[in-house]
Amino acid sequence: MLKTNALSAETWLDRLDKSSYALPLLFVLSMAETLIIPIPIETILIPWMLSHPQRRWTIASVALAGNLSAAALGYWLGVLLMEQWGAMLIDLFGGAQAFNSFSSEIENNGFRAILAVGLSPTPLQIAMLAAGATGYSFLLFVLAVGLSRSTRYYGLALLVHIAGEAAMQLWQRYSKQIGTVLLVLAVSWLWFQFS
Repeated sequence: MLKTNALSAETWLDRLDKSSYALPLLFVLSMAETLIIPIPIETILIPWMLSHPQRRWTIASVALAGNLSAAALGYWLGVLLMEQWGAMLIDLFGGAQAFNSFSSEIENNGFRAILAVGLSPTPLQIAMLAAGATGYSFLLFVLAVGLSRSTRYYGLALLVHIAGEAAMQLWQRYSKQIGTVLLVLAVSWLWFQFS
């Protein structure tokens, strides 16, 4: 019989942190969050940074690298596949209305629009496709995504540094409730996506 401690979030995070696959897995999860899964990667980053504050900058850097890799891939999907697979991609990532709206926003305020989406918890998928499909500068796109997402991830690491022990106590008190809510959200999203 398993002890309840073996199933705790802190135990799971300790095992994850000691694994040689932890950072590559974070990179892949960050890519998946950017390309497919609309659940913010911060749900993993916050407890991991709180449990292992000595690695918070590394964790933020790996998440940023995964995010930028996926953003570049999404941009090139917009460039290369919009003519042939555009309708399917647009439906998958948010619909024609969102795509058209963001395409016009890129044409009017490209850098600021991408920066705003990158700073917010809004999924980046439509911005990636629209930037690629409209021919927005790849370098400016990567710069806007890099600035916005590095602000989010390194800002989170700084917040963990400042809040430290108080935030850890909150996490320890409510980790089971947070985990349950996140599991319900993930299952609900999968249900609606594939049913």
